[in-house]
Amino acid sequence: MPSGSADISSILDRILDAATDNLRIAKILVQMGLDPNNVTYDAIFNRLLEIFVQNITLANLFAAVGAGFFVATLLMRTMVPLRVANMIGCGFFAVFGALSANVATFLLYLLLLPINALRLRQMLKLVKKARHAAEGDMSIEWLKPFMTERKYRRGDTLFKLRDPAKEMFLTVTGKFLVKEINVEIGPGALMGELGFLTPDNRRTGTVECIEDGQVLTITYDRLLEIYFQDPQFGYYFLVLTSQRLLQNIDRLQKQLAAERAATTNRIA
Repeated sequence: MPSGSADISSILDRILDAATDNLRIAKILVQMGLDPNNVTYDAIFNRLLEIFVQNITLANLFAAVGAGFFVATLLMRTMVPLRVANMIGCGFFAVFGALSANVATFLLYLLLLPINALRLRQMLKLVKKARHAAEGDMSIEWLKPFMTERKYRRGDTLFKLRDPAKEMFLTVTGKFLVKEINVEIGPGALMGELGFLTPDNRRTGTVECIEDGQVLTITYDRLLEIYFQDPQFGYYFLVLTSQRLLQNIDRLQKQLAAERAATTNRIA
């Protein structure tokens, strides 16, 4: 056998022997301050109590409280309370590092404090934006720089039912008519957003220009990028489309009720 292999084998044997020796129960008991020949539950309890009392210091109390907050972060399901608990835990551990003169621990948890504070601030802003979006307070003025201007004259058709849908419209001036449901659309309204959500990206209606006007357009590819980059817009867009669908359902219910009433009057 080569000498190199023999050296490696002997080193491994020495490591295993040392590990075996250090892991012997008798040696562990001696290191804990117990007599291997007289191990009782009372002796173990008294020794653990003695160790606990000897380590009751202000620094260790801060460390224990900090550990409690870090364990709490593992039990939380939402990010805002998790970040708050993490910040409190970092604060206690930073004090522990200062009191115990452990510079590395102090600097580590002191650095984690502003990082968690920044993430918490971002999360609170996101929650606030989502709430405003849900209440309909969001303006899409910021979306205009990503859009392209286009003009239409009376009689022009913007798109037809079942046409492939590739862009969304924001009306600026003029009037437009959704022919299938006979609904006029004025300035400041979105059109064509439902085609963005349909499985085959097809138009759900026909829109015709009934008064010369100007619109801004944005492609679905660009819209998709913004949708994933800005959670506020993504949430607002879902609220917007949900409202549009509910309006369509309400309109159909009213039309159905009117038709039933007309049928009843004819029979009467």
